[in-house]
Amino acid sequence: MTDSQMIRDIKEGNTELYSELMRRYQRKILVFIYHMLKSAQLELLAEDLCSETFYKAFRSLHSFREVDASFSTWLYTIARNTVLSELRKQKTGHVSLDEGGYTPAAPPDIVPEQAILRNERVGMVREAINNLPEKQRSALILREYDQLEYQEISTILGQSVSAIKSLLFRARSSVKNQLEPYFYEPIYEQFEGMKSR
Repeated sequence: MTDSQMIRDIKEGNTELYSELMRRYQRKILVFIYHMLKSAQLELLAEDLCSETFYKAFRSLHSFREVDASFSTWLYTIARNTVLSELRKQKTGHVSLDEGGYTPAAPPDIVPEQAILRNERVGMVREAINNLPEKQRSALILREYDQLEYQEISTILGQSVSAIKSLLFRARSSVKNQLEPYFYEPIYEQFEGMKSR
């Protein structure tokens, strides 16, 4: 059953279907919220805010219009607004992505040293993303981690598609600039004439 069919049935009174709709999106929304809360050290609130997101969505489901956005886009918007509201309450303005949540496991054939280096690199990337302004960070998380389309991100963040592309360009450039010092290999200097001694 598609989201649209389920929402239609829920609106017609079959509210038991809402738990199935929640199951479809709960993990993604929880991870998204966790990433937004991590650097503010409020990640322990992730489950509560996830529940609050689904509660708000259920209460407002009658006003959801599929012509305006897909259900998942609408749900991410509610989740983001819920987190931003909580952060304002906590008087912190820093929203981020950190090493919590999903961390890709190293393939079993990687030796421990390679796994350690890989984890260090993943940590540096996450720290670089943490340093981004909130809108750039949100756009990057939604695009790279949640694999959302530009139009969906545009709706969630309340920006035009061209503004989203610009945010992503600036976010990626900033992350690249922050990471360049760590991934630059001085051993190649003599071969590439990059620096005279």
